[in-house]
Amino acid sequence: MKEKQTCLQSASAQTAIKRKNPLAQLIDRLYVLFDDKKVRYGVLAVAVAALIYLPINSSMYITEVMTTFWFNVVVCLGLNIIVGFAGLLSLGYAAFFAVGAYTTGILILHYGISFWLTLPVSVVMAIIAGLAIGAPTLKLRSDYLAIVTLGFGEIIRLAARNMEITGRATGLVGISRPSFFGIAMLRIDHFYYSFLVLAILAIFVSYRLQDSRLGRAWKCIREDEDAAEAMGINVVAVRLLAFIIGSVFGALAGSFMAIKMTAISPESFLFTQSVMILLAVVLGGMGKIPGVILGAFVVVIFPEVFRGIGMYRMLIFGVVLLALMIYRPQGLWPERNT
Repeated sequence: MKEKQTCLQSASAQTAIKRKNPLAQLIDRLYVLFDDKKVRYGVLAVAVAALIYLPINSSMYITEVMTTFWFNVVVCLGLNIIVGFAGLLSLGYAAFFAVGAYTTGILILHYGISFWLTLPVSVVMAIIAGLAIGAPTLKLRSDYLAIVTLGFGEIIRLAARNMEITGRATGLVGISRPSFFGIAMLRIDHFYYSFLVLAILAIFVSYRLQDSRLGRAWKCIREDEDAAEAMGINVVAVRLLAFIIGSVFGALAGSFMAIKMTAISPESFLFTQSVMILLAVVLGGMGKIPGVILGAFVVVIFPEVFRGIGMYRMLIFGVVLLALMIYRPQGLWPERNT
């Protein structure tokens, strides 16, 4: 009986696959293939080995671009928790990694604290920032929430521009780079591996959250907030947790960015940064972790591939994005066939 049921499910899945477009068919077949644990772990092992080997046999330019990509993966996954999982529109996400970057920069420059000890402080400051933006806006929805988060992002940037401890408009310069088990983090490949590990951790945590009870509560709120509240979900607390966890992702990425760049300024956290992160999440597919990673890849790689045509590359980028939003509003990554 069990074998018959499995055969029927497989036949149904194959029929559904045939009705989809070629890209969706390919993704569905990959999903079916990856259901086998041996295949999944084998492919992941090969992928990790290739990513570890990449800086050894690549130019500094490629390593730099891929480092930027891993940074974007972390911040996009953080925003995906807020926008994709919980369905809350945020236009000021750059403020969260500004909090992490300035926390690390201030503690290193003004107090001589080791970088690794600044990370817990960055997490605490991110939680405070998440509470600061989440608590007053919990009852707001859609456009009103977006306007408040946009204002919060600008408040953080302008505060950094006018406070003495943040270096005002000049910012913080000369942030020292740390050592890891006696190895000074001076080369770009050191930061490539750092952001790669951070991205892997962010992907792992995102999947765990997605499959958790909290993740299911976020999905309920995203689909129908009133129905979720009627079912007994504490909407206020669950939405607040989305802001807090998403802000921690951004703050940790900002802390690592501060030591990579050795200098930060308010101009590093403009509104356009928040828009590009949101764009990657929407482009790949909100709430879909592989889609968010794909969106981050497109946003980072596309301008680099077309760098040779100068300013026109952003025009082409905008046209392509407009076409994608018209013909693929659900994002580049198709939904899994169920």
